Amino acid sequence: MNLKEYQELCKKTARTFDDPDKEIMTWGLGVSGEAGDIGGCIKKTMSHDNDQTKGVRENIGDTMWYAAMICNFYGWNFEEVLEENIEKLKKRYKEGKFTEKHAGRKGTRIDWNE
Repeated sequence: MNLKEYQELCKKTARTFDDPDKEIMTWGLGVSGEAGDIGGCIKKTMSHDNDQTKGVRENIGDTMWYAAMICNFYGWNFEEVLEENIEKLKKRYKEGKFTEKHAGRKGTRIDWNE
C-alpha cells in the first residue's frame, strides 16, 4: 500500500462531522493524544522495565491515521507533505546530520503567515 491508498482508506474508518471546526479539532487533538501515548509507552519501557514497544508501534500507526485525516481535511496529499518535509530537512542539514550551527534554522524556517 502506498500513502495515497492509505490516506483514502483512513476516510473509510473516520467519523463524519457536520461542523468543520469540530472535525479539524478532533484530528489535531488526536495527533497530540496519540503522540503522548507514544511518549508514555517509551517512558514505561525505559524507566519502569515494562516493555511497551508494541504500544509504541500501535500508537505510531494511530498518529499517522490522524495526520492523514488532517491532510484529508485540508485537501493535501500526505505523500507530498512528507516529501516537502524531507526537502526542507535536506536544505537545513546539508551535511546530513544536525549540528549546533543548524539550531538557528537560517533560511529553512517556514513562515506560516505567508
